[in-house]
Amino acid sequence: MSGGVDGAVTLATSEATRETYWGITDTEYAIFYLFATIAILVFLYGFVSRFARYARASDDPFPRVDEIHERVVGATKIVLSNEKQFNRDLYGGLMHAFIMWGFLTLFIATVIIMVDEYAVQKIFQQPSFWIGDFYLSYQFIVDAMGLLFVVGLGMAIYRRYWVGNHRLLDRHTSLEDDVFVWTLFFLGAGGFLLEGLRIYSMGIPDFERVSFVGYALALGFDAMGLSTLGPEAAGFNTAGFNVENVHWAIWWLHSLNAFFFIAWIPYAKPFHMFSSFANVVTRDEKAGRRLPNVPSDLDATNAESIEDFTWKEMLDQDACTKCGRCSAACPAKASDRPLDPRNVILDLKQYREELDAGETEEKPIIADGGASVIDSETMESCMACMACMDACPVEIEHLKSFTKLNRQLTDQGDVRSSMQDVFQNVMQDGNTFGNSPRDRADWADELEFDLTDAREEEVDYLWYVGDYPSYDDRNKRVARSLATILQEADVSFGILFEDEKYDGNDIRRVGEEFLYVELAGHHVETWDDCDFDTIVCTDPHSYNTFENEYPELDFEEFADDPMMPFEYTDSWNADGEIDVLHWTQAIEELVTEGKLDLTGTELDYTVTYHDPCHLGRYNDEYEAPRELIRATGADLHEMPRNRADSFCCGGGGGGLWMDFEEEPKPSEERLREALEDTEAGAAVEKFVVACPMCMTMYEDGRKTGGFEDDIEIVDVAELLVEALGKADEANVEIAAD
Repeated sequence: MSGGVDGAVTLATSEATRETYWGITDTEYAIFYLFATIAILVFLYGFVSRFARYARASDDPFPRVDEIHERVVGATKIVLSNEKQFNRDLYGGLMHAFIMWGFLTLFIATVIIMVDEYAVQKIFQQPSFWIGDFYLSYQFIVDAMGLLFVVGLGMAIYRRYWVGNHRLLDRHTSLEDDVFVWTLFFLGAGGFLLEGLRIYSMGIPDFERVSFVGYALALGFDAMGLSTLGPEAAGFNTAGFNVENVHWAIWWLHSLNAFFFIAWIPYAKPFHMFSSFANVVTRDEKAGRRLPNVPSDLDATNAESIEDFTWKEMLDQDACTKCGRCSAACPAKASDRPLDPRNVILDLKQYREELDAGETEEKPIIADGGASVIDSETMESCMACMACMDACPVEIEHLKSFTKLNRQLTDQGDVRSSMQDVFQNVMQDGNTFGNSPRDRADWADELEFDLTDAREEEVDYLWYVGDYPSYDDRNKRVARSLATILQEADVSFGILFEDEKYDGNDIRRVGEEFLYVELAGHHVETWDDCDFDTIVCTDPHSYNTFENEYPELDFEEFADDPMMPFEYTDSWNADGEIDVLHWTQAIEELVTEGKLDLTGTELDYTVTYHDPCHLGRYNDEYEAPRELIRATGADLHEMPRNRADSFCCGGGGGGLWMDFEEEPKPSEERLREALEDTEAGAAVEKFVVACPMCMTMYEDGRKTGGFEDDIEIVDVAELLVEALGKADEANVEIAAD
């Protein structure tokens, strides 16, 4: 080959290696390590400052570092596999995987050189292992993963600047994001350019073929006929503009870029490399489905100031990468409600950092009128559906911070009047409708059999009917259907009649913790006087709070509170001895055990099924309702958004009791999806639900969206009772009204 610097030698493969600091003088070597030391010290100062800030924050109520070995192993698997990055976004998953795996490989490669040069050669006085086959393998792997690193960054640059992905561009997009991606890109590209110049200067030895990217660049330099780089071919004076000098200049630019990046990590977006991993390690496996309990003073978990946020909530803020997946998944944002989950997290972070830096004055965390960090309407828009948490690749627990904000809003008395009415109804009458408790079981009057009073007789199943099946005319049909199914299965079941009250799940998520504790105490005290094996819930919201939240309450803490009228002073079911089931789970068990015979049933319907948030995303129950639907013989077709990707009806988090000017309504959007985007399309006859709140929201959306002649809303229980031939006994109409 004609190229290369005069005097370059070609080494035998067995001696293959390279000079680490080629072209660097002793003085420059010392300057290099001075800069390296400064960068590391600046990094350490920032890193320690970050954790000192967490140490000043409030304690988190949940265990976060128990079984730390298992937590670290699990987090490592999640992070290295990029499993959540690939969820719903193949392009983004590949992009992030290329960048992360490439970055980690290049970091490990740098550590290997340090170990060889300092530990092996200088401390232990042993010959270098960075030679021969090891060197060749090293170079190949570094080139391969380094190329993935640059390709991944190229994908990021293309998506950010060429496509202009809407998830990445909003008011929180800043110069910091641009500096981050371009700094990494120039680190990767600069490394390859240096490698190509070095290989070219060595005369392009054959053993460097393993460095295939650098080798290709060196061949390119050679093909250009350059013995020196730059404008010499055009006749310019190029004294001193040779390969060594160009390599020297780029080497220093590359090194200074690396030192800047190292020093910058704790102070800006690169810190997510640490905070995201720490966030995954300290995640709560039940986050969202259970909320932090408050002490008996009921003030400790509000959000009067930024100091009320726990260290984990601050870590959530720092772990946010601004990827926007939570925002893209949020049904409130999709319906043009004023909520963007990412912006709530980042607004809190920005306020905290500006306050710490003395760049802003203290102001309310949440209030109505725009003078606060978060506007009240923003949090009122949250449906508590947990779609944001499910989509987040770094396990940010949005709902925990959102509930803290809602508790503050409620404590200030700033909730909507419609929610105030609901609170008042629950306090006075024990239900959200404000109806008499004596009328709670009137829905059963039209049944052909009497219901057992679980307060007086031993039963296998204590059935918690719920507010909507008890008082809402449309959902009463569901209650009668389920009662008939249980009767047909010949199992022992009973209800609490007027001693059943509202479960408290949704008012808790709106921020009314005091009333929730009172309701929980009432139910636990009542259940303690009953004799049963299993609690069966009609409503997934009830199922979630009984299964995941009531056992977390330590009622003894409220034993001396005169405002709490119950006497129960122990935690309930903390050992899990009492089964709590959604009714679809209980009925599926009965079918499996042969106690309910659905063989031979053949309903000639084309249907689709909507996963309720509190049954699906909250509690990972997707199959029981589907198995029952299939057992009826109905032809089930899935909507594109199903299971964990299901789209909320809009009723959660108090949405059932609030009016929003939104277009389209979540329920209308979902019905459109059922009729247009399922494989069966307009042939879908029935939209099947397994939640009373979903029933209410979709019946409303069916009317407001003009779908009354196109599709019928039915509960799984109504399909089952029809398949069993017992619709008349349940007094359930087969056709829509």
